[in-house]
Amino acid sequence: MADARPVPAPVVPSPGRRAVLSRRVRLLVAATISYNAIEAVVAIAAGSVASSTALIGFGLDSVIEVSSAAAVAWQFTGGDDERRERAALRVIAGSFFALAAYVTVESVRALVGTDRAGHSAVGLVLAAVSLVVMPLLSAAQRRAGRELGSRSAVADSKQTLLCTYLSGVLLVGLAVNSLFGWWWADPVAALVIAVVAVKEGREALRGNTCCAPAAAARPAAGKPAGGCVGHCCGGPADHDRRGPAPSALSG
Repeated sequence: MADARPVPAPVVPSPGRRAVLSRRVRLLVAATISYNAIEAVVAIAAGSVASSTALIGFGLDSVIEVSSAAAVAWQFTGGDDERRERAALRVIAGSFFALAAYVTVESVRALVGTDRAGHSAVGLVLAAVSLVVMPLLSAAQRRAGRELGSRSAVADSKQTLLCTYLSGVLLVGLAVNSLFGWWWADPVAALVIAVVAVKEGREALRGNTCCAPAAAARPAAGKPAGGCVGHCCGGPADHDRRGPAPSALSG
């Protein structure tokens, strides 16, 4: 017998709660920009010293992530959230694609070239620190973005999470190269990250970030409230009852 219990409506944040969440997103974005700016300078400098394509690529990835975070910060500093959010999503998607293109080109060059990277203690420490810091920033921003119903904030949190994967790849590649001389491990793993980046870029471009439009959290008179929907907002059970999330850029 089918379960006839009513499906609870999505919880819509109150205006006060929305203000708190928006302020939290801005602070998290500012922290992400600051950390990535430092990360970019250190990685590019250390990569140049060690002739490490992986380290230089990691630093340039941090520059791309700054542009993604800046797009989200811009969205939350003015009116017309829906128009700004769509523009921010396009910037984030473009950042994913640019990152994938760069990582692919540099990985292939590393595999077919003759230059071999040297040991980099600074690179190892940087990768290890980023492996701890970036997941924390990503998780905090993703939670706030989902509750707020902001697709761009959730998409940017995925960009930050991708940096975690790159940090892991970089750490393994640098460590294996230093310990065993397996120079090819880093570019091969980086190619896998490039595939993930393309997938995330396509989802950001379609607005498929598991959140309904931000305007849904401000329902019009006489219309039901929207909000964050889908399995990433309420768990697998909620997703089964509600069905798939709508395209964020439709309509």
